[in-house]
Amino acid sequence: MTPDRLKRLLSDVARGSVPVDEAFERLRALPYENVGVARVDHHRAVRQGVPEVIFGEGKTAEQIVAIARSMRRAGSGVLVTRLDGEKLGAVRRKLRRAVAHETARCLVVRDGKPRIVGKGTVLVVTAGTSDIPVAEEAAVTAEFLGNRVDRLFDVGVAGIHRLLVKEEKIRAARVLVVVAGMEGALASVVGGLTDKPVIAVPTSVGYGASFGGVAALLGMLNSCAPTVAVVNIDNGFGAGVLSSVINRL
Repeated sequence: MTPDRLKRLLSDVARGSVPVDEAFERLRALPYENVGVARVDHHRAVRQGVPEVIFGEGKTAEQIVAIARSMRRAGSGVLVTRLDGEKLGAVRRKLRRAVAHETARCLVVRDGKPRIVGKGTVLVVTAGTSDIPVAEEAAVTAEFLGNRVDRLFDVGVAGIHRLLVKEEKIRAARVLVVVAGMEGALASVVGGLTDKPVIAVPTSVGYGASFGGVAALLGMLNSCAPTVAVVNIDNGFGAGVLSSVINRL
């Protein structure tokens, strides 16, 4: 159940085109549905503005499919994150209209293209090519939630001229997601080029002293650019959701 669907249903009841008993049956699954392996939160889109998303890591393909089918019966689109290899293929084969985004390790099931609700463009930027999987998770998430998304990849500080020639694109974005590993310096640089909010995503890309992304995380948290906020290591999904929420305001 989405806010738009709920409003239409209530309007139909008020006009008398949908009987009260039928409306009751449509709402019966609120606030959640117990499918055995999970309690699916159908009310989340109404409550938070963002529907429940399936975190694929640690779940079997069968569990993911059961949750996804529950969401589809309730009229919701489905986003599954952190799917790899055979599990991605197994889930895709069992869900109609499923579209796999292999680089992002995501799978999307929905009816048609999402309605654009974001007011501007979300620009997803990476320091290096190795950061692209996390960046694509952010981009696919933001697109799923109804945003126009642009991408600017491999423009890290080791070749800063690659970023500076795209300053017009940076200034045109309404929200920016900056994904970087190593020392994570790119977020501060981008934050110094725009007055728009920058969501920094540290990645676990880097050599030993990067400590699996902790060095990038600390570098981003210590940014002197005051418009930079930071999500957790490799959390492209969280950055995609937050960019969408900001872009609707």
